[in-house]
Amino acid sequence: MSKLDLRFRQVHLDFHTSPDIEGIGSEFNAEEFASTLEKARVDSITCFARCHHGMLYYDSKLFPERVHPHLKNKNILKEQIEACHKRGIRVPIYITVQWDYYTAQEHPEWLSITEEGSINGGPEDGPQKPYEPGFYHTLCVNTPYRDFLKAHTKEVLEMFDPADGLFFDIVFPVDCSCKDCRKGMLEKGFRPHVKEDRLKYAQQMINEFKMDITQFVRQFNKECSIFYNRGHVGTAHRPVVDAYSHFELESLPSGIWGYLHFPITIRYARNLGLDCLAQTGKFHTMWGDFHSFKNKAALEFECFNMLALNAKCMIGDQLDPNGKISKPVYDLIGSVYSQVEKKEPWCKNAKPVTEIGVFTPEEFFGAGIGALPPSLQGITRMLQEGAYQFDVIDSESDFSRYKVLVLPDNIPVNEELANKLKKYLAVGGAVIASFESGLNEQKSEFGFKELGVRLKDELTCDIYGNPVKGKVFPRFDYADYIIPRGEIGKGLPETEHVMYIKGLEVEALPGSEVLADVILSHFNRTYEHFCSHRQTPSSGKVGYSGIVKNGNVIYFAHPIFTQYYQNAPRWCKQLFMNALDMFMKEPLLRHEGPSTMLATVNEQEKENRWVVHLLHYIPERRCQDIDIIEDVIPLYDVKVSIKTSKEVKDVTLVPEHEALKFDMKDGRLEFTVPKINGHQMIAINYRGV
Repeated sequence: MSKLDLRFRQVHLDFHTSPDIEGIGSEFNAEEFASTLEKARVDSITCFARCHHGMLYYDSKLFPERVHPHLKNKNILKEQIEACHKRGIRVPIYITVQWDYYTAQEHPEWLSITEEGSINGGPEDGPQKPYEPGFYHTLCVNTPYRDFLKAHTKEVLEMFDPADGLFFDIVFPVDCSCKDCRKGMLEKGFRPHVKEDRLKYAQQMINEFKMDITQFVRQFNKECSIFYNRGHVGTAHRPVVDAYSHFELESLPSGIWGYLHFPITIRYARNLGLDCLAQTGKFHTMWGDFHSFKNKAALEFECFNMLALNAKCMIGDQLDPNGKISKPVYDLIGSVYSQVEKKEPWCKNAKPVTEIGVFTPEEFFGAGIGALPPSLQGITRMLQEGAYQFDVIDSESDFSRYKVLVLPDNIPVNEELANKLKKYLAVGGAVIASFESGLNEQKSEFGFKELGVRLKDELTCDIYGNPVKGKVFPRFDYADYIIPRGEIGKGLPETEHVMYIKGLEVEALPGSEVLADVILSHFNRTYEHFCSHRQTPSSGKVGYSGIVKNGNVIYFAHPIFTQYYQNAPRWCKQLFMNALDMFMKEPLLRHEGPSTMLATVNEQEKENRWVVHLLHYIPERRCQDIDIIEDVIPLYDVKVSIKTSKEVKDVTLVPEHEALKFDMKDGRLEFTVPKINGHQMIAINYRGV
């Protein structure tokens, strides 16, 4: 496995250019191109060999028919690389894989086919129709197309030897029923007519494809970077991590990803052993948004948040068909990357300091671009708003790194995972679970008995006999209530608090402590009886156990994290944070800033220092489509407290090199940050062992 150390200030330069546009590259000037990048402090740029239109941007000897018909300078890629290398700028080479419009038209026998016989599109696109614009006709890499791809890749590696890297784009598992996949499924014992089997085969096949291509590439170049992009990095990447030199997390928050996608994916990916690069865009919306500009404050936040979460930075751009690089775009990029450059010394080789491990439902149910599990999004919001330091993990992660593990809403527990959790508890760990988490895979009973609850015999159903647990009803038809009391209710009034989504009806086992009962409404909302505009008020009658504690385990019967994702009741967050406080009296970081401030703690072990990142940018839904960041709202005199047993030498604002006064009190380092103007880093230097 390559241990590539990525650069901090990268650009991904799209060049998907229609063959119907003339004068391609007519205004390209290699010196101007590289000089503009250098002035913008860019140290790596991904440039194109072949685009989604299927066009080549070099003088191909093997496939001259694929060279863009109006490419004025057939050496454009060569000149891009040479000019950048003179300035020490890396140039990984882009090769499209499953989207190539030219190939799709010329070789329909290589297309991926749905079970209905139509052409597969991308993960978000559905079947492709013949009269819709776009190049989203997905090719199947299980066909002879793979032979073409290898020949094309070999030519690129030989023509641009030694290549800095290869970026293979659009590489994802496809539910394919083409003749080659049907044959492959039958040979491996899968049933092609069963969707579940097709999906399992698709994942196996795409993993095999990645390993095959990496081995092929290594015949010609032992050192170049290799990445396969599918728009998301998640649990499916763990089994095939050896095919990668690093991870690139495509996550344009103004596109279909949103502002939660990156923090969730990086908190998982950064623990898989490879360096990580995060990718946003200069676009107001997303890829292909020509002549648009992201607000500077948004681009700052996105890049600084990458640094705070242990990723290098990449900004997506698209080169004009004429090949002329946009000075205003690189003025914008340079205004951010000049700041990133100054911050790098306190980010290089930094590792997160975390206390909480959050299981991802993606391991069990999958996830897609812009479609991360609601419970995972909800708990990420809660923990970020509470300034907790956490990772996203799966069942193969090292549990011993964390003080508390959280199983949000729908994490099934089989015998193997149950035993691993028991061993974790036996050495002092703590677990918080909610709703259906802890049930076995059949959801017939709890596979993790340590939750201290069992299913009640009768579950509430709607008038058609369907269970209503966990379902979202617009008028909260089956809502019930919790009365917070004692330690679990700290900060909340001791009265009914509505739980909009019906919980899993359980009862506490002997020896378990009920921290809060569920109070039923007078009746559920149906056409037969209803009250006012929404849920029926409390009846005062206990229905089932709502929050249960069994030793070092706390269980919430309601899907509180999905609920927070849905409409963010503060009491759901407060109940969860109170549960965390019961197991973690002294969290790593506390601050007196608003919940809109993000805070992370990283360690640079060789430098004997921790680096705290504080960010305050507020995404707003100013329009129908996307969240907007336009203004920076400074914060002043924010008090911060860090739990540490280290002997602290000094606390310094960086990169400003301004010393802060600090105190040690009851095992906590305390200091005040005079101003946070968007992003502030604080270096805590301590004496080495």
